[in-house]
Amino acid sequence: MATDRITVDGLPVGYMYREKPEEGDPFEGYDSGWRFTAGDESDEYMQTSQNSGIYKLNTICQYDPDIIPLLHAPYGTAYIRNENGEFQKEHFEPLEE
Repeated sequence: MATDRITVDGLPVGYMYREKPEEGDPFEGYDSGWRFTAGDESDEYMQTSQNSGIYKLNTICQYDPDIIPLLHAPYGTAYIRNENGEFQKEHFEPLEE
């Protein structure tokens, strides 16, 4: 999943986190678990499903190749881009359902 701030507006990935895909999910086996945002999206923006889409991981790598070295991180990992444009590990707790 990636927001339109990346795929439409052309902003770089500013925040990325990896969730374990749910069993029985229609994308099971295809979902890497990675979620990508520019990092400036409001709660309201994120609540609107039309503001994001499901993409192949390779597609998001084409938009922002800086993410490639981080993609082998385990589920439950998050990275945020700092003021120098470098990714640093961020604390992340997946939502419990």
